[in-house]
Amino acid sequence: MTLQATVVKNAGSHYLLSPLPRWEPFPAVLRGRVRLARSSSTNPVAVGDRVLCDMPEEVSEQNPAVISQVLERNNYLIRRSTNLSRTSHVIAANLDRVIVVTSLLFPEIKLPFLDRILVTCGVYGIPAVIVLSKVDMYRTEIPEDVARFHKIYEGAGFRVIETSTMTGEGVRELRNLLSEGLSLLSGESGVGKSSLIHAVDPALNPKVGRISDYHLQGRHTTSLYEMYPLSGGGYLIDSPGLRGFGLVDLDKEEIYKYFPEMLTASEGCRFTPCTHTHEPGCAVKAALESGAVSPERYNSYLGMLEEDTKFRQ
Repeated sequence: MTLQATVVKNAGSHYLLSPLPRWEPFPAVLRGRVRLARSSSTNPVAVGDRVLCDMPEEVSEQNPAVISQVLERNNYLIRRSTNLSRTSHVIAANLDRVIVVTSLLFPEIKLPFLDRILVTCGVYGIPAVIVLSKVDMYRTEIPEDVARFHKIYEGAGFRVIETSTMTGEGVRELRNLLSEGLSLLSGESGVGKSSLIHAVDPALNPKVGRISDYHLQGRHTTSLYEMYPLSGGGYLIDSPGLRGFGLVDLDKEEIYKYFPEMLTASEGCRFTPCTHTHEPGCAVKAALESGAVSPERYNSYLGMLEEDTKFRQ
């Protein structure tokens, strides 16, 4: 029997699938020819992928389903693979939004990392929302930095939600946002993603998870990508903490188009194309001088032009 299902957990060579919207996870493996057909990335199947699978009469850990086909994706989030400059890794597929969790302190924010995720979301047409976590720890200490962050990113057109798992601030707003469709929660290591997941749905503990009782627990749990059904509605994919984010499938000449504030300003450039670095009559440089484009975002743009020599992947 052939069944359509969604990948809800990826543990390398083994998967959990579920026939969403029913939450009935079962184990599966990947047929070899499918692996070869998608060999351009390190993972031929990602969490969120809709697949066809051949079902045995009784599926079990010893007798798993076999993924025979990966259906066309609506979108996906991809990054350059760790330490492999010529290969890429698909983080998740068929997303309704990406929630990028960041913190100004503990750990200290790295804007080039954040901007690379936002640019990649723009490239693949995925709405992105920024969650500023741990605000109770630094709002009174560095209020000017919090205000500056809002000015930069809300000015660029992004929604910013302040949250604190200690006080509960922003949790209801985040829960409401996640209650429809499929969301990916991403961010650097240590920004508090696991605590946020537990705050949004106290029934979930992302370190062990509702579906971690299955055979896919694995030895390297921090590298797993896993989907959770939320009690308030919607599904959430938790991703491991990332140390960097390499761009994929983006020409340098196109990068500025995914900085909304730079794209708007570029309409006034004297020359086309314009790299927005040295050309006379560059409207983006003028916007930088006037404050319409922030120096922080512009520096991220310059770093992307230089590619990944300065930032770990």
